[in-house]
Amino acid sequence: MFVEVCKSTEISDGDVMRFLPEGSEDAIAVCNSEGEFYAISDRCSHGNWSLAEGIIENCHLECVLHGSAFDLKTGWPDKLPATKPVKVFDVKVEDGAVLVDLSSGRISDQGAH
Repeated sequence: MFVEVCKSTEISDGDVMRFLPEGSEDAIAVCNSEGEFYAISDRCSHGNWSLAEGIIENCHLECVLHGSAFDLKTGWPDKLPATKPVKVFDVKVEDGAVLVDLSSGRISDQGAH
């Protein structure tokens, strides 16, 4: 089920927004990387820190706590100390609105080592 998270103009290139779906305890980090929107679980799989506080670079979101970086397309870390992926969600933009499919959260097998 797709839900509107924000307007596409609310997240500039390189920015991250934390979104907490109604009735859920698990937040989602919605990211704009070079004009493409991505959504991944907000909690780092290593330090349980909010990824929405992180830094985007080359379609990766770096956790500011210990420096692990997660691929926004697959959710897999490519920088230690994290070794486990985070969930990724389907995203689309319609009429200027960023929509996230809350039921699509999954661990991607891409990037598995």
